[in-house]
Amino acid sequence: MTKEERHNLILETLIKHESIQVSDLSSLLAVSAVTIRKDLTELEKKNRLYRSHGRAILIDPYIANRSINEKEKLATEEKNIIGQYAASLITKDDSIIIASGTTVQAFARCIKPIHRLTVISASLPASVILAHDEAVQIIQLGGVMRHTSMSVVGRYAETELSDFSCSKLFLGVDGIDLDFGITTTDVREAELNRVMMRTAQKTIVLADSSKFRRRGFSKIASMNEVDLIITDAGVPDKIVHSIEDLGIEIAIAQ
Repeated sequence: MTKEERHNLILETLIKHESIQVSDLSSLLAVSAVTIRKDLTELEKKNRLYRSHGRAILIDPYIANRSINEKEKLATEEKNIIGQYAASLITKDDSIIIASGTTVQAFARCIKPIHRLTVISASLPASVILAHDEAVQIIQLGGVMRHTSMSVVGRYAETELSDFSCSKLFLGVDGIDLDFGITTTDVREAELNRVMMRTAQKTIVLADSSKFRRRGFSKIASMNEVDLIITDAGVPDKIVHSIEDLGIEIAIAQ
């Protein structure tokens, strides 16, 4: 078998299984582990896969921090349908928390209050969107401005939340890894998100399909602390079934 044939087989195997151990590839291709490691190094340099802890992964699981302007251009249609589905969960005279991120902003655009709605918001863009509706009472959290997300973080925002109790938290994330949990790229945002989760009766994660199998720098919570994930049809069935097996509800917005 030539090197090119090995590389093609490695990539085909990864497409089927998403990740595979070096030892398993060595057995499958009947070559030494040293040869497999060299193959994986070459493929990683070409950005065809990612190496981690003695195995190969189809995509780099780690998320880099991006500005809100960059994120707004990504998965816009998916974020819109996720926002529409999330907005349908708001009930009459509801009280909710909305975190930060462009998916949360898309959600804010879809909100049509039933009578009155109280919103505690960390996101300045989302607050501005909702401010045009007189039926929405907005409690804007204070704190340190995080420029990349145009949202607040820090002790002041966390302290304010101790005075409230809400029905639902609508939370945007940078990554969902079934083993590691839900994550963001900013440690201060993760800390605030954890306080938000304690303030709300139910945690609803809004995440387009590109966020799965990815990790941000800072962990927000384990998967078992999430009540519902709303995403789009791009999530592989295997991941959907794995989430359901964990006892977590997942909704595919259409």
